[in-house]
Amino acid sequence: MSLETLNDIFFAIAGREQPELFLRRHESGWKPLSSQQFVRLVSSLSNALAALGISRGDRVAILSENRHEWVVADVACLLRGAVVVPIYTTLTAEQTAYLLRDSLARAVFVSSRTHLEKVLSIWTSTALEKIIVMDQVALEPAIPISKLFESAAEPQLDGIKPVERNELATIIYTSGTTGTPKGVMLTHGNMAANIKGFLESFDFGLGMASVSFLPLSHVTARSVDLGLLYSGVTLAHLPQIENLPRALGEIRPHILLSVPRVYEKIYAQVELEAGRFPKRQIYQWALRVGRAHRDETLAGETPRTLPWNLADRLVYSKIRQRIGGRVRIFISGGAPLGRALAEWYADIGIRIHEGYGLTETSPVVAVNNPHNHRIGSVGKPLTNVEVRIAEDQEILVRGPSVFQGYWNKLDETQAAFIDGWFKTGDIGRIDEAGFLYVTDRKKDLLKTSGGKFIAPQPIENNLKHFPLVAEAVVVGERRRFPAVLIFPNFAALEMGAREKNLPFSSREELLRLGEVRRQYADIVSKVNDDLAQFEKLKAFRLISDELSAANGTLTASLKLRRRAIEELFKPQIEEMYSEGRP
Repeated sequence: MSLETLNDIFFAIAGREQPELFLRRHESGWKPLSSQQFVRLVSSLSNALAALGISRGDRVAILSENRHEWVVADVACLLRGAVVVPIYTTLTAEQTAYLLRDSLARAVFVSSRTHLEKVLSIWTSTALEKIIVMDQVALEPAIPISKLFESAAEPQLDGIKPVERNELATIIYTSGTTGTPKGVMLTHGNMAANIKGFLESFDFGLGMASVSFLPLSHVTARSVDLGLLYSGVTLAHLPQIENLPRALGEIRPHILLSVPRVYEKIYAQVELEAGRFPKRQIYQWALRVGRAHRDETLAGETPRTLPWNLADRLVYSKIRQRIGGRVRIFISGGAPLGRALAEWYADIGIRIHEGYGLTETSPVVAVNNPHNHRIGSVGKPLTNVEVRIAEDQEILVRGPSVFQGYWNKLDETQAAFIDGWFKTGDIGRIDEAGFLYVTDRKKDLLKTSGGKFIAPQPIENNLKHFPLVAEAVVVGERRRFPAVLIFPNFAALEMGAREKNLPFSSREELLRLGEVRRQYADIVSKVNDDLAQFEKLKAFRLISDELSAANGTLTASLKLRRRAIEELFKPQIEEMYSEGRP
């Protein structure tokens, strides 16, 4: 059937018999939820929402980890013509209150007692009238979702009127890397057009499975998951990302949609475990073999030479088993993957399809796919999306998936467009074959006191390719030279220190050791070898703290909050620039 609004996804599901639409984790294992069970739950909840007074245009928030009830609530609201407002579970009570107040949400779904208590603590400062809880929690005035399911046992939908493509479907608040979150208004037509656009290039279908672990509050996870459901893919929802390794082994998915941070962790763990002789020699030999066959892998072919087959049996297959053993489609989005990391995966026989998009573009602008793939790029733009590069190299986008504006922010909406084109805020280029390359965020570009512009992300990605580096943040705005804060991979660093019998009793003491500092100095030196003179890092500091959404240094979608990082570690930054370097 045609895909014109998000509600068409529900009717597509309702029109087929699929025994395993979702998989739900229980103590005894994963249990299926069929398409017909899903239809009954959605229909019952949609009717119950109408009985509660929720009508067309009303805002309804969802504050929950990934679980099938998230999707049920989302689809039930959309069928009613209500506007869904996703909220990250990692947000504080104060941040949650801001989104609820700004959107004027009348109702909110919460997953657990923890989030219910969070909402109750700020309820009086919002316009909330109803709170619906997914877990079995008896706490007034919350309504258990199970009661709403039971209140309308018949699957028929009462009083549903078709929605139009231009009707508002959702308000998704940006993660706020630079300031107060803004509510991005996306219509049914915006999201449906984008889902239709990216599905054209992938062969998703019945019999395939995927683990849904990226927060559904993020536009990418929600949009791709809806596309997978429309295509007949079985989704296994994972509330806690720390359980991902186990889930991958149990579900053995065919599709892996992830952010670069997960791919980085897999790489770092493999490097860590391959560190000992003779395993290290076998591993490095296998990488050399894979490198010789990289072009075949990137072309979607499986090499057939004897050395590759042997390397596959000894090394590559073992790594694939970590992610279930049968993933056929690897997709990365949300942040730059980094060419070095993409090459490492290609060298072990894995082609990662990197994509690019923003909340404001519903989200996909471009994506590599099995038919058109070029490493280092983010793929070709979707067929229904136009992209051009402005004079200052900013990426501009136009098309049916571009948002309608920011909720209650007319000035910001007008400033986001130029001659009908959305200004992404990203710097990039398009090559002769039509592949798009994103080189950095326009606002992230550093301008030294000498007037040189430096793009920090490629440098940071090169540093993170070393197993001892978990995260790196380049600084240097209006400074004499660029420098970097390095956040070590302490699992790898501590293991190496113990093997060398280096004495330490804390992370801080470990980072003060001369040998440790020399290791990181060597890493910085190797990265500097590939940089222009004005880009070379003249100083670094090792940081014992970790970046996280909890301390405000990462957004809820795990992007760097550079301003917050520079403020939190201001003493270390000032120290680097006060040591008399040129």
